[in-house]
Amino acid sequence: MTGLVKAEVRKLFTTRLWWIMLLVMLVLIGVNLTFITAFAGVTNEASGGAAIPGRETAEWVQTAWSAGAGGSIFVMILGVVMITSEYRYQTVTGTFLTTPRRGRVIGAKLITGALAGLLFALVALVLVAAVVIPATLLSGGELSLSESRIPQVSLGILVSTSLYGLFGIGLGALVRNQIAGIVGAVVWAYVIESIFTAIPVLHPVGKWLPGGAAQALMSIDVDTGLGRPEWLPAWGGALVLIAYGLLFAVVASATTVRRDIT
Repeated sequence: MTGLVKAEVRKLFTTRLWWIMLLVMLVLIGVNLTFITAFAGVTNEASGGAAIPGRETAEWVQTAWSAGAGGSIFVMILGVVMITSEYRYQTVTGTFLTTPRRGRVIGAKLITGALAGLLFALVALVLVAAVVIPATLLSGGELSLSESRIPQVSLGILVSTSLYGLFGIGLGALVRNQIAGIVGAVVWAYVIESIFTAIPVLHPVGKWLPGGAAQALMSIDVDTGLGRPEWLPAWGGALVLIAYGLLFAVVASATTVRRDIT
């Protein structure tokens, strides 16, 4: 199994796609952090309060630190490409001839997808720390790990981003078409999950989706003008994310083992 994982890691990191995705992720997170920093403390005329807390507050640190979760979609796309490229370029035949036990191949891909997610999350957290820590201190705030929940938010980002690699592999194994898989991942992350996790009235449904579970695991509790979020407890979010990860792993394995590769 170790040899298969090493082979999948080499297969992924010898392509240009991973670092292109990494760069795009950093740009997107950078833009998000710029927005959060620039509009911190600006009064919302409708509510009379600040939509984004001031930079000196623990709530702002929470909000800004959670921007590191923006890498999830890119890891999901990587997961989709990892499996669909095998079918697109017909390398799947050689892969399964070399390793007839398809479940082991999928297991190696799932581990590689999770490792890629962990790498992306770590890089994202480094960028977030480089922006948030100086911005908070220069604004006269104090960086309290307990009040700002930095450890918990960071753990949530690491776990959720890693699991999104599994989601992508499961989706790719299900649809097999690379374009359809990528479009499906983008629509899911930026349309469906965004709607259900951003609008409080939809939280009863959104909290059970992967994005809502990730928010619960990070325990973000900041009112940005739309009302307080109603997420699951942190342990509940962790269990939901793990359940989704197992579900997509089973989907990836079952669909690949049973289907004809031609």
